[in-house]
Amino acid sequence: MIRTLLASAAIAVGTFGAAKAEELKFANFTPPFHTINASVIEKLNADLSAATGGALTVKGYHGGELGAGPAEQYVRVVQGVADIAWGLPGYTSSQFPKTMIVELPNAIPLDVPGYEAIWRSIDDISAEFPGTKPLAIWTSEPNIFIMKDREIRSPADLAGLKIRVAGTTMAEVAEALGATPVQMPINQVYNALQTGLIDGVITGASTLSDFKLDEVANSYTLGANIGRGSFYTVMTAAKYDALPDDQKAAIDAVAGAPLSKSAEDAWNATANAALEAARAAGDNTVIDLSAEEAQAFADAVASVTDKYVAGVGGEATLAKMQGK
Repeated sequence: MIRTLLASAAIAVGTFGAAKAEELKFANFTPPFHTINASVIEKLNADLSAATGGALTVKGYHGGELGAGPAEQYVRVVQGVADIAWGLPGYTSSQFPKTMIVELPNAIPLDVPGYEAIWRSIDDISAEFPGTKPLAIWTSEPNIFIMKDREIRSPADLAGLKIRVAGTTMAEVAEALGATPVQMPINQVYNALQTGLIDGVITGASTLSDFKLDEVANSYTLGANIGRGSFYTVMTAAKYDALPDDQKAAIDAVAGAPLSKSAEDAWNATANAALEAARAAGDNTVIDLSAEEAQAFADAVASVTDKYVAGVGGEATLAKMQGK
């Protein structure tokens, strides 16, 4: 009888513990080797599990397992298909007019962390994330020109070339430089570059390894402040609100600048390693622009930044991002 009671009690305790445990589904449209996994998904799981004694965990669903299509990630969170997802404001740029100021050429200096600029302006941009709790918002490393069989040393070298861009703002940048912008998700760029559908890409160097672009590109131009990408990780607001207070506190402790820094630091580390490999490969051309050469690009795209900021009424937001 005692053994039976003890066994029943053990089952009851186990059942109770399981009922209290919560596993958050994190939708990742990229493979598990992508930088997002270690810097955000695994970090969230480790930090939340440690803070809650394993009661709150995060599981990554990689390669679009919860739904393919990078542009649809935000909607999947709002609809509750995933509890958490990451994505790029540039893919649905009309939703994020002020957030995307951080992506503009010369909005912030090349050596200033983008996540710091973003979180300085969070009060101005939080309304652009309805139905969710932003866990992290950060930027990539500064954009470079990633080209196939083309060397870019001045804006004139881009005349007539087909350049992939992530969103409408960068499309205007490409046009200002004399190129023809082609918008497509980053996971389509490899084939487009390989087949000659595009001549190059304006994006960060982390894509050389994260999306294997180093296999199809052979020329890289660095030093022009032509903006950077931005990213978000968001959680379903209703899901967050339904959690116990201790679990919400655990999320609050890591969300915001800490998680954003982890992501951006990882993006930069991936980019630096990829560029080192590109320089060492011996079959690439890596062009480091002089200050004078970089200024030519800045002059060519200055009007794009000014026009965009004025168009979204973002003067105050830009000033906050710049720490003014």
